[in-house]
Amino acid sequence: MRKISALLLCLLFNMLVSETYGQISNAILFTENGERFTAILNGLRQNDKPETNVKVTKLNANTYKLKVIFEDVALGQSNFNLFIEPGTESTYIIKKNKKNEYVLRLLSFVPIDQAPPSPPTTAVVVFNPTAPTYNPTTTETVVQQTTVTTTSNPPTGAGVTMGVNINETNGSVSMNVSAYENNGVNATQQTTITTTTTTTNAGISTNQVQPTNAPPAPIQYVPGYTGPIGCPMPMPPSEFEGMKKTISSKSFEDSKMSIAKQVINSNCLTSQQVKEVVSLFTFEENKLEFAKYAYTRTYDISNYYKINDAFTFESSIEELNEYINSGR
Repeated sequence: MRKISALLLCLLFNMLVSETYGQISNAILFTENGERFTAILNGLRQNDKPETNVKVTKLNANTYKLKVIFEDVALGQSNFNLFIEPGTESTYIIKKNKKNEYVLRLLSFVPIDQAPPSPPTTAVVVFNPTAPTYNPTTTETVVQQTTVTTTSNPPTGAGVTMGVNINETNGSVSMNVSAYENNGVNATQQTTITTTTTTTNAGISTNQVQPTNAPPAPIQYVPGYTGPIGCPMPMPPSEFEGMKKTISSKSFEDSKMSIAKQVINSNCLTSQQVKEVVSLFTFEENKLEFAKYAYTRTYDISNYYKINDAFTFESSIEELNEYINSGR
């Protein structure tokens, strides 16, 4: 009997994983100030030329490594972790933070069947697992030849002069050849200069290479949760514990509220984490205020009913439900 139960659980788990991987997603990437860029997903180039707005379709994994290479070499390139909810079209902005560093921020997401048509200014590409790989070093050798004609007054008679100069440092070679035949009148000299230049720049190779690594497994921040999400990545447990200690150290409710709101303005919480923060407040009205404020900053919003256990009065639960249902 136990073997049968274990087999059924295994089958159900495999069905769940298959369903998750079978969902296709889209990701829209754009720069806040119109910087043109090339998107590299898992080492694979997506757009053929730099764009300001790139939409990558038919993504079948939850997590990708994203490299953004700006057309302006002075801006360099940036690396990000791209998290995508299966079956959605997510929009991300690439912008500079207060430290003048480029960051990736999730703006919005909708079910993929409800996504609006892409405007003409968006470069739409289909995720291509056989796209050209990014190659950080490309070497180019250029050979230049220059012929210079000058007029001089060499000695009377006839003759030929030749000079060769080899520079071992940069590999350049120059050769000078002069010929004259006259009786003291002007003669013509021809000088041929051959220069070899080698340059190394960051670029993208044109070789078609099959990827060797499978897509990374999706990260489950809340085990078993498959509902909609309100923010991309919850606060790590260690950082959350530090947040709770800071809030608990304050004696006044206003100070606790100010710190709690300040933290979640730039962080995402799970429903369980919100419940724990709500429990740190003494007064019911403060618990309700924070629960309302944190709703749109919660990862597993379908689990928000768990917050109800932190309230003392049924009226608080009813007011929170009305707030959520109002769509604010």
